[in-house]
Amino acid sequence: MIKGFGLHTGVFSEVHFHPAEGPVRFRLNKTEIEARVNNVVSTERCTVLGKDGKTLAVVEHLLAALHVLGWWQNLLIEVSDRELPILDGSAQDWLEPLSQLGKPPQPPDAFVLKEPLDVNLDSSRLRASPGKAQLKVAINFDHPMIGEQQWSGLPEQYPEVLAARTFGFLHELEYLRSKGLASQASLENAIVFDEKGALQALRFDNEPVRHKALDALGDLYLFGQPLSASLTIERGSHHLHVAFVKHLATLLESHETP
Repeated sequence: MIKGFGLHTGVFSEVHFHPAEGPVRFRLNKTEIEARVNNVVSTERCTVLGKDGKTLAVVEHLLAALHVLGWWQNLLIEVSDRELPILDGSAQDWLEPLSQLGKPPQPPDAFVLKEPLDVNLDSSRLRASPGKAQLKVAINFDHPMIGEQQWSGLPEQYPEVLAARTFGFLHELEYLRSKGLASQASLENAIVFDEKGALQALRFDNEPVRHKALDALGDLYLFGQPLSASLTIERGSHHLHVAFVKHLATLLESHETP
């Protein structure tokens, strides 16, 4: 079990993990929501799943941990309220309760991408090419401590991004809170940048781009199975990642149709 406050809504939530046959899914007030892209209802500053009027926000960090651990099925995640705890702003604190469940079940076969697939949204781009699974992420922020950053890795390097925390900018905080977001943002659960630098020490020189890679792994998990493809993400966002996974789901459906 793990518990804590949500970053955006501020609700206190407890999370319990139960090995259970079937797809990975969340249970919120007796409503079960599969961790699949067709259940995404919002991608504004986080990924939100929903079904039958129930919504669950900020699922991406937990899903990134599941992605890295290779846990793709046979798990029920019981949640007491509508947002997962932000914890320290990274995904590392999810690893201990998940490891207590034992060895993950055998994953489904990877979906092998046969042809290139590009998704472009405004200035964001995700390019997928046939080949071995790998992830390359690039960001560019007009800030002296961020600027252009890159991270790339094969699946065995994916654990490197799990300790990277979410980040934001001090000048955006008032705007976000006016929209009902980031109500509990603090130096304990996010990297905060002012106009000169970070208000706390970074864990890695490129922690912002590592966190973007973490977010991508969480959103890609919503495909429901491993993906064998080389991915390059430029200026990524939850909206971009989810749009890409929806394209993948369409490809998978056509692949399975006789």
